[in-house]
Amino acid sequence: MAGCRIPLVLLACGSFNPITNQHMRLFEMARDHMHNTGRYKVLGGIISPVSDSYGKQGLAPAKHRIAMAKLALQTSDWIRVDEWESQQPDWTETVVTMRYHHNHILQKYQKSTTTHKLSNGNITATSNPSVQLKLLCGADFLDSFRTPGLWLDEHIEEVSGHFGLVCVSRGELLPERTVHESDILSRHRQNIFLVTEWVRNETSATEVRRALRRGASVKYLIPDPVLQYIQQHSLYTWDSEKRNEGTLLRPLTKQAPNPVSSLED
Repeated sequence: MAGCRIPLVLLACGSFNPITNQHMRLFEMARDHMHNTGRYKVLGGIISPVSDSYGKQGLAPAKHRIAMAKLALQTSDWIRVDEWESQQPDWTETVVTMRYHHNHILQKYQKSTTTHKLSNGNITATSNPSVQLKLLCGADFLDSFRTPGLWLDEHIEEVSGHFGLVCVSRGELLPERTVHESDILSRHRQNIFLVTEWVRNETSATEVRRALRRGASVKYLIPDPVLQYIQQHSLYTWDSEKRNEGTLLRPLTKQAPNPVSSLED
């Protein structure tokens, strides 16, 4: 019965630099998959852009990434943009962002009871399950768990074990192998939902930025209002791509004993 399903909110963290049609497709595919398990009812989705302190090369200011994401989601009735993470003075670990949102959705969707009238006329009450929060990501995000210094083991443990993951396949990456080769992820495989993208959309924000600074068309790769915003504010130029050039990603300097070089998205 639908009323017995576990209420679920999906959270996607990332640069969204800029947001693309593929980012939004992740939510739609994930919602379909979780509904088809017969166990979950997706209540909403949250996009949480990273703060400027992340240090990624070519990262546009958070105010622009937030504005573009809101424009892109104007037609969605269940996905929203949250600014909390983007406004933090320092880079925020994904698990910390998940704790923040979990606390808020617990307050919003308070655990409730449903009453049923039995055939003998008596009334019985059953508790509805508490809302859950799971991290929504692409296979490239899941693969980042293997990058030395980018994630702490205890954070991977909490994300995969306590919250759970919904991972959508991307390109030639094999999320099944990533789960298999990680002792932590393998231990929590029952809490990791792998979604196959049968209708391929390989849009990459990196490639979108590359096309923009070269003057090539990106129409139909990103929503029209986002493209108009980029043109209006002259974003993603040759000069803007040099922002944070040579800077290590903040996770690598904040938590890694032996920092490694910056990553490409």
